[in-house]
Amino acid sequence: MPQIALITGASKGIGAAIALQLAADGYDIWLNYRSDDAGAEKTASEIRGLGRECTLLKFDVTDEQAVENGLTPLLEKDVPFIVVNNAGFAKDSVMMMMDSRDWNGVLSVHLNGFFNVTKPVVSRMLRKRAGRIINIASTSGETGVAGQTNYSAAKAGLIGATRSLAVEVAKRNILVNAVAPGFIETDMVAELPVDEIKKQIPMKRMGTPEEVAGVVSFLCSEKASYITGQVIAVNGGIHT
Repeated sequence: MPQIALITGASKGIGAAIALQLAADGYDIWLNYRSDDAGAEKTASEIRGLGRECTLLKFDVTDEQAVENGLTPLLEKDVPFIVVNNAGFAKDSVMMMMDSRDWNGVLSVHLNGFFNVTKPVVSRMLRKRAGRIINIASTSGETGVAGQTNYSAAKAGLIGATRSLAVEVAKRNILVNAVAPGFIETDMVAELPVDEIKKQIPMKRMGTPEEVAGVVSFLCSEKASYITGQVIAVNGGIHT
């Protein structure tokens, strides 16, 4: 029986690339998304084209009850070997202009979403004494970025949670790591001054979702069996 990978926010962008890479690695996919039905169906079709099963899970990771309703029936039958907490969004503004909805919304999806999804799965991973949890952080959580106080706080919090959870569950052979992308070619950077940003990146280009997915794939493999509590940057050298 193929093992299962649960990826949140996987209808497009980095999440979809991770889902496709893990499907290519031989995992069946539980694909979570919030609202993009067309994107989720497209990604699911590509996963099935690789010969793997894909179960679509439409729920908002910030809604604890919705997460429970979506996951519990599946968890009663099987437990994912991999959880990738990728769901997230940015709502940029300087602190002086930021309203509480943008602050709370960004923190909720990254931190509450991580908690709501990971807790019910990791409790079952502990019984099986096996699992990999990968949290998609950001360069913004490693270094300050003007206009992203909320996003930086959320991603820095996710990094802290990664390190703490890694220590808690290591003795049960559950490995917890974070991947911190820099500027990646997704919808999140579509409205940014791309040409100016590239000048600041030592490699002089943006990364691709597939390059992030490759690192996730490695962290889920046996080649990474002694790596836990780490943050792996995928940023072209913009932060070292």
